[in-house]
Amino acid sequence: MKRVLSVAAIVVGLGSSFGVAHAAQPIKNVVLVHGAFADGSGWRAVSDILSRDGYRVTVVQEPETSLEDDVAATQRAIKQAGGPVVLVGHSYGGIVITQAGNVPEVQALVYVAALAPDANENIVEVRSKFPPATNNVVKSTDGFLTLNQETFHHDFAADLPKADADFMARSQVPVSEKALGAIVKDAAWKSKPSWYAVATEDKKIDPDFERFMAKRAGSVTIEVKGSHAVYVSQPKAIADLIEKAAAGENTK
Repeated sequence: MKRVLSVAAIVVGLGSSFGVAHAAQPIKNVVLVHGAFADGSGWRAVSDILSRDGYRVTVVQEPETSLEDDVAATQRAIKQAGGPVVLVGHSYGGIVITQAGNVPEVQALVYVAALAPDANENIVEVRSKFPPATNNVVKSTDGFLTLNQETFHHDFAADLPKADADFMARSQVPVSEKALGAIVKDAAWKSKPSWYAVATEDKKIDPDFERFMAKRAGSVTIEVKGSHAVYVSQPKAIADLIEKAAAGENTK
């Protein structure tokens, strides 16, 4: 039976295969993982909301040199949290949490306009069926990718003030091409409850691809009107979803 989740966003669908509607004890640790072409500072507003609401927040600054390195950095943060964790990933960070979430401390996963690959799946190949609206990527001679700074505002963060988007463009972390094409060994969403925020105005990941991944994972899913940088432009909606995940509300 599907239920409705109301969170200052448009609700699309819920799963029902993982049990109770409310956690016996809300999770108080949240680990936030940024995606490609960004850094951890984009989580500032979400982190501030969660902190005010009594959550202990850790923002991972993964190096984006390889999936293995990024998973190691994320699992280090999970261990240091010292208790049950809600693990949150944006964009490429979704690949990271799908692999890093396979530890006992992680009790819930939240995907924010994120990639959610299956085990042994080349998500780049699957994504080719849902091409993004833009793909202005610059590749360095040593195999690292950045977004073109001239088009960053339009492509990545169209709903942010241009000055903010310009700073994000200047501070983006180059991501290894091999990291983006890495294959996860085990998909944590197959054994952990998950939540998903679809960014309806996303130009970097096709919103229909986001819906496809959310449905496949059986995630509790909301739709938020926002760009790929929806976690920056709509922090309240994203923080609300994370808090619902922490409380186990409408669990799969």
